[in-house]
Amino acid sequence: MEAIAKMKNVPLSARKMRFVVDSIRGKSASQALNILKFSKREASEWCEKLLLSAIANWENKLEMAYSADDYDLVVKEAFVDSASSLKRFRPAPHGRAHRIRKRLNHVTLVVANKTQIEAEATAKETTE
Repeated sequence: MEAIAKMKNVPLSARKMRFVVDSIRGKSASQALNILKFSKREASEWCEKLLLSAIANWENKLEMAYSADDYDLVVKEAFVDSASSLKRFRPAPHGRAHRIRKRLNHVTLVVANKTQIEAEATAKETTE
């Protein structure tokens, strides 16, 4: 069983967010939360909220029959896409104007059981 959490239009550039998301991809949920909690980057606060939401979605999908602590949850997929950017103008010398792009991004996290991921991998190997 896997659960997905998405966060759209985060007011941070996709490049800055990717540094943090790359550090938690493939890690267990508890280890990823520790990494995000003690990271100094601003993007880690957004990712921590999103990971907690993905864990809550996973528990809710199973109708609260199981706790995330009982199962070894893993961040199966994590990726960042750039969104539209806000365009502003700043005055420049000689009556000109320079464009300022305030970039936004979309973040997606997929959380799944470690045993399920291993079962999918073995099933994939047997078919090949």
